[in-house]
Amino acid sequence: MIRRLIVSYVALVGVALAAFTVPVAFTLTSQLRGDTEESVLREATTMALLLGDGDAPAREALARMAGAYADETPGTVEVATADGRSAMPPLPLTARPHDAAFGDALERGRTTVDWGSRFVWGPELVITVPAYARGEVTGGTEGDDDGGAAESGDGDGDREGETGAAAGGTTGGTGEAAGETGEGVGGTVEADDADDGGQAVGSAGPADRIVGAVRVRYATADLTDRLWRIWGFRAILAVGVLAVAAGLGAIVARLLTKPLRQLNDMASRFGDGDLTARSPVTGPQETRTLARTLNQGAERLDTLVASQRIFVADASHQLRTPLTALRLSLDNIADGVDDEFVREDVEQATAEVVRMSRLVSGLLVLARAEAKVSAPEPLALRELVEERLKVWRPAADERGVTIVLTGDADDRARVLAGAGNLDQVLDNVLSNALEVSPDRGTITVRVETGGPEEAVLEVLDQGPGMSAAEQARAFDRFWRGQGLTGRSGSGLGLAIVKQLVTDDGGTVTLRDASGGGLCVRIGLRTVGDGTRWISPRPGAPRSGG
Repeated sequence: MIRRLIVSYVALVGVALAAFTVPVAFTLTSQLRGDTEESVLREATTMALLLGDGDAPAREALARMAGAYADETPGTVEVATADGRSAMPPLPLTARPHDAAFGDALERGRTTVDWGSRFVWGPELVITVPAYARGEVTGGTEGDDDGGAAESGDGDGDREGETGAAAGGTTGGTGEAAGETGEGVGGTVEADDADDGGQAVGSAGPADRIVGAVRVRYATADLTDRLWRIWGFRAILAVGVLAVAAGLGAIVARLLTKPLRQLNDMASRFGDGDLTARSPVTGPQETRTLARTLNQGAERLDTLVASQRIFVADASHQLRTPLTALRLSLDNIADGVDDEFVREDVEQATAEVVRMSRLVSGLLVLARAEAKVSAPEPLALRELVEERLKVWRPAADERGVTIVLTGDADDRARVLAGAGNLDQVLDNVLSNALEVSPDRGTITVRVETGGPEEAVLEVLDQGPGMSAAEQARAFDRFWRGQGLTGRSGSGLGLAIVKQLVTDDGGTVTLRDASGGGLCVRIGLRTVGDGTRWISPRPGAPRSGG
């Protein structure tokens, strides 16, 4: 959920950045293109005015202006005459005087603008402008020069003044020469984007005579660098803003989801059996209400379960005394009765009392196991198993049953188990195995290493075994299979085993033993070499039946 909140927050910030920065970047790009086109077109038109003068001083001024333009800008100037074959000395002839742009300028008087690409621009901007004979322009040509007026006439002095004014306006990029530009091309210059290559077209009046054309090739490398700076700066800024947004989003998301994580922790602990788990009542109103509701439900459930366990434990404890007294009474009656039929009835009653006593003891053990889960402690597995087998071997010897300990686990193998839990597990499993084993049979106890984090304890008997359906129900309370614990079993032994093993984080399963019988497999968690371990203490056999 935290990841989704962060992604959503970053996506929202990204959309906002794109909506703001992308249009601005496009606007700046368009402005850069327009300013460059306007500047180059103005210079080309001014040079066309000089070419239209036709005299030597104007041509020399045009040559000097073209050289200065090439030195100071990334552009070059090309000139062609009206026939498209020879240039006006000392200006060089264009490499392609018969291309379409020169044709439009010389034949139709059209000004063309070609950016070389429909996407932003190509490697160079090419502008071709027609030049008209100034003495033949209808209505004459007027332009301001230092606040004065200059008219086209026959005198050389007037023509030189006009030429100087045009050259001065070209070098500065502004001034009166630019004013002469519009009049020099017949009074109108129109530019609009065409579909093929982004050309701009201008036209002149029908009475004007075209004497040549001027072409300016302007390299766009500097424009491309400026374009990358425009977009690159905004891209880096966007990445930085998104990174900051991701960091702030992570902090905000963790703060918003903290109450939910606390509720999840409480639910996990509750699912693991810790009925005392409660969630802090924090966060927004909705989560506080949910936390209070869950805490109230958990409190009520904990109270009900605790009451039930207390009742079972108290009832089991209280029943043990009258059952013990009843058994003693039956034993006294059996000692004082000579009638064989009465003695048989008394023995049957005594057997039922014994079974009931074992059932009550099992209920008490199970209630105590469920009521409190002790913390697992490191225990030496093989040593504990050997101690329990010493306790059970005398009972097995009475029936001629042999108990064999095998397995590759050594004395250093240690497992995690609650205090007394593993002893009780072994007592229940060995009690069941001994009860179903035939006389002079064998019970095999195998201790092995099941993996880097698991030790396996298996108890195999030679009894009648269980079917698959019986193995599935064997851990149910009060369920007794055919021949598993005989008629005297309480049906709580394996239920107690599963409860204790599960509390310690282990697993217990049943399967058929090779050669017949049943195999009880118990998987236990192991500990590292640096963990403290506790040596087991021997005790009397304990079994839940």
